Amino acid sequence: MIELPEEFLRMPRWWTEGADWLRDLPMAVERQCRRWDLAVVGAVAHGSNAVVVPVTRDGEEFVLRMSPPGQEVAEQTWALRWWAGRGMAQLYDVDVEAGAMLLERLSTPLTTRPVDEAVAVLGQLMRRLAVPAPAEARSTADIVTTRSAQLEPEWERLGRPFDVAILREALSVAPYESTSTAAVNGDFHSAQVLAGTREPWLTVDPVLFQGDIEYDLGRVLWTRLDEMQDIVEYFDSAVREAALDRDRARDWVIWRTVDYWLWGFSVGLTEDPVRCARLITALSR
Repeated sequence: MIELPEEFLRMPRWWTEGADWLRDLPMAVERQCRRWDLAVVGAVAHGSNAVVVPVTRDGEEFVLRMSPPGQEVAEQTWALRWWAGRGMAQLYDVDVEAGAMLLERLSTPLTTRPVDEAVAVLGQLMRRLAVPAPAEARSTADIVTTRSAQLEPEWERLGRPFDVAILREALSVAPYESTSTAAVNGDFHSAQVLAGTREPWLTVDPVLFQGDIEYDLGRVLWTRLDEMQDIVEYFDSAVREAALDRDRARDWVIWRTVDYWLWGFSVGLTEDPVRCARLITALSR
């Protein structure tokens, strides 16, 4: 049976949920390998919510991804099938009830590349993924409308953790409307992009929305902000590579960063709120 990495077992998600799933996970991998006729050929890798096991079948290489069963697996399956390998890992099989996916084997994550290269790649992929979205995908404008109504009450509840002017700016620039129907990946950053063979870089674990592809540009920046000396330079690089409207992109970064800043405080994060403050300061007019 597989051996689960200690780092994965210590992930914050398992502090409050998933204990039974974790205990059964090695046996679940074994069951899925029997079901799909797979042979494990390497060590387990992981993200924050899933493990990835290198496997083979009839001489072909894949990875078996296992995560807690639920709606998230169904939604990722839908997104992977919609993009159908365009800038995205190819999905070969899925067992939603088991939380199992059989996926294209990828290699080195984009986190291993210098931040200037990574931001450029992410900008290019942002545009590559922007095919016409399914009509039933949730719109980024709806997300903004719903979440914006929660920002000020949350800011108050958390003890007004930053200057009210920042909150007011985020609400004033919030992109409540969009004319775009492009597909948008709502969980997009360097750790979700790996080197491929069909294409140089491919995305994993997508969340499919429709609307403004600038939606997750803030996350592109704040996840590697500690490596950036001139934040505006990296912002401009992403805007250029993705062919974005700069003012619209800035508005999205401001709004999403304040949204994430408050969420980070609400769950007890300490380092990310500092990054959010730096990013807002760099892009404030």
